[in-house]
Amino acid sequence: MNETIIHFLQRQTCATICCTDEQSKPYCFSCFYVFNSDEGLLYFKSTSDSHHSVFMKKNPVIAGTILPDKLNILLVKGVQFEGIVLDANHPLKEQASGYYHKKLPIAWAIPGEIWTIQISHIKMTDSTKGFWKKITWNRDE
Repeated sequence: MNETIIHFLQRQTCATICCTDEQSKPYCFSCFYVFNSDEGLLYFKSTSDSHHSVFMKKNPVIAGTILPDKLNILLVKGVQFEGIVLDANHPLKEQASGYYHKKLPIAWAIPGEIWTIQISHIKMTDSTKGFWKKITWNRDE
């Protein structure tokens, strides 16, 4: 994965994620996340009975965006991503809770489970690298 993308994702804290309901209507939610750059995974915490959790169990395909925690209206920067939510028995989920809580230890006090998104595609816009500069990454490449 491109170092610019990795650096950006490691420095931010909040993502907006979109899943779909039973009628294929989009449903978005925001969450704090932790990025695992070695595996290309995003971890977030949510209760299993929330709307988005119920939707993602039925259809694990998601998309999302991450903007800088501190916006600068003169510099456009952000990430759009696509991925799949891994099911509870997936081997890549074994390290999720430890990884997430190590980076966000306050989250131990918040009820919920750690969810894992395996990112399949990222498109980053970074105007600090040139006017509307796009950087892309695909897991399959």
